[in-house]
Amino acid sequence: MMGRMDQRDRKILRIILIEGLANLTVLTIKLIVGIFTGSLAVLGDAVHSLTDIINNIVAWLVTRHSAKPADTKHPYGHRKFETVAVFGLAALLAILAFELVVQAITREATEITSGRLELGLMFGVLTINIVISTWQRRWARRLESDILLADANHTFSDVLITASVIVGWQLSAMGWVWADQLCALAVAGLILYLAFGLFKRTLPVLLDERAIEAEQLRAAVEGVDGVRAIRRVRSRWVGSARAVDLVIEVDAQLSTSDAHEIADQLEALLADRFDIHDVSIHVEPHN
Repeated sequence: MMGRMDQRDRKILRIILIEGLANLTVLTIKLIVGIFTGSLAVLGDAVHSLTDIINNIVAWLVTRHSAKPADTKHPYGHRKFETVAVFGLAALLAILAFELVVQAITREATEITSGRLELGLMFGVLTINIVISTWQRRWARRLESDILLADANHTFSDVLITASVIVGWQLSAMGWVWADQLCALAVAGLILYLAFGLFKRTLPVLLDERAIEAEQLRAAVEGVDGVRAIRRVRSRWVGSARAVDLVIEVDAQLSTSDAHEIADQLEALLADRFDIHDVSIHVEPHN
């Protein structure tokens, strides 16, 4: 199991690194276009790309840390560091949406230049972000990684923001400021929707919501020979993995080795049926 998780983490780190290089390319293009056209909107979008690079660095460091095995201070491992990072990215998306709303309402019209080369470069930025977001989302589902999914959503929000910037850039040059403001407000609404989805994924983990219905676990445990009663069934999320805590009763006349064998059967059953590899079983005598 550990080898499989190590391989998963290495893939996640590699994907984050590739996305970071793509964001660095996007940042460079936006800076060039913003400087040559005098567009504050494009330069602001470049600043946003800088925050994306910072997010990639943070995500890379957090993923490395969350892959560490359990220790005395973190007996359940470090997987929740990944969840906390996803929650932070969701909060950042929400703040970004709020900033877009404020900017759309308070921004003043400015005269800017527009050229085919600069416009082509910005469409190139859109293409890069669409490809990276789609590719990263596919890997997030394959690896069941919340942090990759959060990063993919963030990259997709970049697509929406850059598209809004391009539209605003062009419409502002034509004098249609109201259309630019409306577009920015729509983008803010979409970003808030993405952030809400991430909050829904992370809050159950951070608040220790059950990972599996207790009735399902009880039904599985009761089918194991030797289990006389079930005193307690609990489950929780540990990052993207699940942990189960059981208190069962067995015949009081059983030897320690026989009781231990029943616990081993339960662990194997839960691993096979629910893909749970972190199981804590307390065995008590049944009278």
